[in-house]
Amino acid sequence: MRAVARQRLIDSRLTPNTISLTGFALNLGAAGLIVAELFVLGAIAFAVGSAMDALDGRYSRMSGKGTHFGAFLDSTLDRVEEGVVLAAVGAVFAANGDAVAVAATIIAVLGSLMVSYTRARAEALGLECKVGLAQRPPRVVILGIGIFFAAGAGLGDFSLLAPAIYALAVLTSVTALQRVLHVRTKLREAGGV
Repeated sequence: MRAVARQRLIDSRLTPNTISLTGFALNLGAAGLIVAELFVLGAIAFAVGSAMDALDGRYSRMSGKGTHFGAFLDSTLDRVEEGVVLAAVGAVFAANGDAVAVAATIIAVLGSLMVSYTRARAEALGLECKVGLAQRPPRVVILGIGIFFAAGAGLGDFSLLAPAIYALAVLTSVTALQRVLHVRTKLREAGGV
């Protein structure tokens, strides 16, 4: 039964790029909901959009419909999505006059981009670089929980949004540093430094 459903999906007109663009649209929607301080709905849109990001690559491999441009588009949209959602979070902090949380959000955005950039540059040098604490899945979980519980989600008068952003700022910065040190070590071992 599963094999039949899988084959029907593969035979359909669905492309990995369609999945990527759907995830992008959902994350744009999540950003809008976050700015409107509809945090639970924003967290749900973010979670579903992020799940689409995880599915597009898997579907690409499974269906054989992947292209080089599709892989590039997927990677690019992933960075934009995370940046847009974090920018929306930063806008909420700014509207509430929380300058420290805004600064932490900027560090989280930069750290997130550096985690991806260091991996891409390492791979361009022929090195694998998947080390570090804050790869994409943990970042999505931390941010998703922070957004969902930004206003307590009806469970009390507390917010996990700022703590989630502080954690992301630290973890992404540490991960980027871990990757720089990893690449330096690998290049020294290969005699390339």
